[in-house]
Amino acid sequence: MAEPAAAVGPLAGGEFRFPVRVYYEDTDAGGIVYHANYLQFAERARTETLRRLGIDQSRLRDEHDVIFIVRRCTIDYRAPARLDDALEVRTRMTGWRGASIEAEQTVHRRGEDGALVALDLTIACVNGRGRPVRIPGPVREAFERAAGDGSAGHGAAGAA
Repeated sequence: MAEPAAAVGPLAGGEFRFPVRVYYEDTDAGGIVYHANYLQFAERARTETLRRLGIDQSRLRDEHDVIFIVRRCTIDYRAPARLDDALEVRTRMTGWRGASIEAEQTVHRRGEDGALVALDLTIACVNGRGRPVRIPGPVREAFERAAGDGSAGHGAAGAA
């Protein structure tokens, strides 16, 4: 479903771009991407974004008892993707504070600027019992490095 992500390193302009190819299994009877599959594309892109930032989620769970869960997701379906389309999921962390992260993701046909789908998310940081916990320092620092010039909302931005 997806191609390998780039090696660990900074995000260009605070944005991570993750390539996805649309396979037959991703489509409905009409040959367009089934609406729920965009959630899978976005989940993979968020995971690869964290990897790019040097954050290993298994290690985070094992060493800090921290996992990330989607608390809220709104999706705007603007245009369909079809079988064999080369897509790109663009991920940007737009704010973080306390125990939550705000993120925006858009799905584009590769090489095109107009978004086919836009997702707006709140991601909660919780422990193994599902209780909110503060985002660990190394994760906050990675987000701040990714934001680069400070133009992305962080610190006081986002929801707690």
